[in-house]
Amino acid sequence: SYPAVGTGVLGVLQTPLPVNEFLQLLKKVFGTGAIRHTEGRVDLVRNVALCGGAGAFLIPAALASGANIFVTADLKYHDFFATRHSMVLADIGHYESEQFSIELLHDLIVQKFPTFAVQKTAVITNPVRYYL
Repeated sequence: SYPAVGTGVLGVLQTPLPVNEFLQLLKKVFGTGAIRHTEGRVDLVRNVALCGGAGAFLIPAALASGANIFVTADLKYHDFFATRHSMVLADIGHYESEQFSIELLHDLIVQKFPTFAVQKTAVITNPVRYYL
């Protein structure tokens, strides 16, 4: 058991960004076709909470952390009411939020077991498409 380790991560931007610029950056970095999000009463994004995959259960923790935005996936309609506009919620898509895990896990396994022949997939398994 690792009590200091949680499910999500928190980060602080060196240079705060306006919400729209941050959402644009998210869209580019994660390669998502669209981002569902709340408006929130946030002018600048500085403190970012992130949980790959379905992270609605962490909304209270993200709020308590002082995050300006919580980036996750699979939010339901009523989840978007949970922050009362004090934090922006951004749903970037399940696959999109977890896609970099393959590389991270690969690197960890290679580091821990340098004599193993580790392979990783290049197959994109995202069944979701966006019609814009």
